[in-house]
Amino acid sequence: MTDEMTTDTQLPQVRYAMLPLRDVVVFPHMVIPLFVGREKSIKALDDAMESGKQIFLAAQHDAADDDPSPEHIYEVGTVANILQLLKLPDGTVKVLVEGTSRAAIVRYIQTEETFEVDAVAINDEAIDEREAEVLIRTVVSEFEQYVKLNQKIPPEVLTSLSGIEDTGRLADTIAAHLTLRNEEKQKILEFGSSRERLEHILGIMESEIDLLQVEKRIRGRVKKQMEKSQREYYLNEQMKAIQNELGEMEDVPSEMDELQKKVEQSGMSKEALEKAQSELKKLRMMSPMSAEATVVRNYIEWLVQVPWKKRSRVLKDLVKAEQILEDDHYGLIKVKERILEYLAVQQRIKKVKGPILCLVGPPGVGKTSLGESIARATNRKFVRMSLGGMRDEAEIRGHRRTYIGSLPGKILQNMAKAGMRNPLFMLDEVDKMSMD
Repeated sequence: MTDEMTTDTQLPQVRYAMLPLRDVVVFPHMVIPLFVGREKSIKALDDAMESGKQIFLAAQHDAADDDPSPEHIYEVGTVANILQLLKLPDGTVKVLVEGTSRAAIVRYIQTEETFEVDAVAINDEAIDEREAEVLIRTVVSEFEQYVKLNQKIPPEVLTSLSGIEDTGRLADTIAAHLTLRNEEKQKILEFGSSRERLEHILGIMESEIDLLQVEKRIRGRVKKQMEKSQREYYLNEQMKAIQNELGEMEDVPSEMDELQKKVEQSGMSKEALEKAQSELKKLRMMSPMSAEATVVRNYIEWLVQVPWKKRSRVLKDLVKAEQILEDDHYGLIKVKERILEYLAVQQRIKKVKGPILCLVGPPGVGKTSLGESIARATNRKFVRMSLGGMRDEAEIRGHRRTYIGSLPGKILQNMAKAGMRNPLFMLDEVDKMSMD
């Protein structure tokens, strides 16, 4: 037995039939129904019914153990009165017991057919009346707070505590209602002094209250987020219903779903996806006939048109490139050699950032067609942009979305048109760009 419990050695030893409990610890003054199915346990109940209806209840270490040995049963348990016993059709027995007092096993008398033990009662140490009053008040106040936070304990329990003045009974009653592991409950049962039990319970409740408060805050935040989502959904549905009545929402739902699907399948980067989802959410809240909705819709459509992941597989076969250049153009020996040198460098250096070739010459010598040949030789899409007469750099870079009819720049437009993110751009007539 542990040092924490105190048994009076002069107290008489009493013989009891013993019932090992799988997953519950019974405290004194606790009324609980038990379902018994093991043969040894059923025989122990029969013996107890024949000898005064008292039985010794002790928890076993492992709930999965069907036939526990004395070493696997806790030494301290509870003497209980059998209030009701009912044999069920499936062979099990339902028994209603009420704990009366704590006791410790002195020795086992029988363990084969049933468990029979000699046990001695454990008496509480006396506590000063003033100290007991303060301790009871503190523990009851803390338990009231615990019950408010823990939804598993009915508030009616607090009413039953109001008339308890005995510290030992108060400790047992509160311990029976705490949500604790069996090992922790057994530890409380084994304390010899009611003062130690109440102080230990007080410490447990304080730590549990801290955890429950954190859990309550988390639950509150989750509930608020859910309410916000539900509110947004409800308002969106209301808006759709109103717009349907006004005849403004005939094809909009399918358009929104289609845009959502395109955004998800576009393969855009994380930042772009977040922006697209944000704009799409904003678009759902707008009237489809408003000017701002048109701007937002165009912006999303351009976002999904950009080829985020599609790339041409670049060929680096110099022999094939030379053959294509020879087939497409007669002469231009130095130009062809320079282009092949450039492609050879690209082949040797795996990553060349922003590769640019500048072709200079009078009109009609084949600059544009050379660009097309290079694109064909490297298996890239060819995009020609004529810069002649261009006065505003916004035509290349793009306009702000605040303008009605704003568009992305020519580079992005042509990239979307090509459908690949690595086309070959031919910026034609650079010398004819207008100067402000």
